[in-house]
Amino acid sequence: MKNRLLVLAAVLMLLVPFVGVAAQDQTIVDIAAGNADFSTLVDLVTAAGLAETLAGEGPFTVFAPTNDAFAALPAPVVAYLTSEAGQDTLTSILTYHVVAGKVMSADVTTGDVASVEGDAISIVVDNMGVHIENANVVTADIEASNGVIHVIDAVILPDIELPEVDPLIVSGDIITAGSSTVFPLTEAVAARFNAEGYTGTITVDSIGTGAGFERFCANGETDISNASRAIKQSEVDACGQLTPPRSPLEFRVGTDGLAVVVSAGNDFVQDVTAEELAVIFSTAQNWSDVRPEWPAEPILRFIPGTDSGTFDYFVEAVFEGDEAPILAAANTQLSEDDNVLVQGVESSPYAVGFFGYAYYVGEGERLRTVAINGVQPTTESVENGSYFLARPLFIYSDAGIIAAKPQVGSFINFYLTHAVEECANVGYFPPSAFALNLAKLNLLANIPSM
Repeated sequence: MKNRLLVLAAVLMLLVPFVGVAAQDQTIVDIAAGNADFSTLVDLVTAAGLAETLAGEGPFTVFAPTNDAFAALPAPVVAYLTSEAGQDTLTSILTYHVVAGKVMSADVTTGDVASVEGDAISIVVDNMGVHIENANVVTADIEASNGVIHVIDAVILPDIELPEVDPLIVSGDIITAGSSTVFPLTEAVAARFNAEGYTGTITVDSIGTGAGFERFCANGETDISNASRAIKQSEVDACGQLTPPRSPLEFRVGTDGLAVVVSAGNDFVQDVTAEELAVIFSTAQNWSDVRPEWPAEPILRFIPGTDSGTFDYFVEAVFEGDEAPILAAANTQLSEDDNVLVQGVESSPYAVGFFGYAYYVGEGERLRTVAINGVQPTTESVENGSYFLARPLFIYSDAGIIAAKPQVGSFINFYLTHAVEECANVGYFPPSAFALNLAKLNLLANIPSM
């Protein structure tokens, strides 16, 4: 009963929006009344059927997302949470924003704290402020007689559970194509799906992100598009022109650190700045053009083809989206096959290239990564964002496809369920907990029958 009262009290505190700093003789409900900035939160609490819940005395700490925080979620997710199918999930999310006890900002330390929902909330305190999971505290210490409110700039998510999939009872074909970087991850998940009993056919083609989106959006030939970058608006528009039209659904499945590599025989390039990296892959003819002390030998460049999401990401990160400088560089070989790039870089101490970190790991001592701005690609540097060329990995599908081919939805469910483990097996970094839980929500939101 005590736990139940905690939940009821927590939900009531989320019922109405917050106004400015209030006197401590007012309850959280009193403070909450009258601020339109939290109308989405009010709507969601009302939709959950919790508006009449009575509050206990507390004290409680509430992390309250703003309207803008909810607007950052995909619209179908918010719609799902207000539907009958999403009631339990909505309640879990709302109570995940509440902690028993009154915790002021001066008392907050880095660590985990139990939420009323039950899952632990990760808190990090640094010189940039207080971070609650993926959110930042933007207004702290709004005191009330029964607790305190901290306003946050993003919605935080507890662990989202998907319905269990039994591959033994899944049938029908599944067609995937796209990124060469995502290829080994999708291939590994497909192999596991088969090993656990799926008897249909899964096709996984490695053709590059751009070519994958062309098959998915322009031609309507595939069920899932593997991508090492986010889909472009022009590709979304192309999907909308199909008959029937497709609305791409995004699912984050991993993280890759794009590795800039030289051969093991290169003994002079250890670390470059982001600015030097741009020169190396554009205007420099010889290595000595980058740094005078480096050899006066031609730079041999091996880069992914223009259909590759790896190419797109590198151009965006290094050249601010302008591909002209890298395509105009001398001694440049492009290939959609990462193995060709690996072999090219290995062939000369004056060669340089870039591709997904997992491919570098597979090459052992024949290649060496180059640090960028003093940071090497590692699990820690990619996860915390300190490495310059860390990027997300995605798969895309469409609700109409999944409705017509339920096996596609089952496979995506299986993919998201095992993404963390399979990323480790392949050599990639897992998506953040928030990104993975959002992907699961996106699946549930578009396939309510699951």
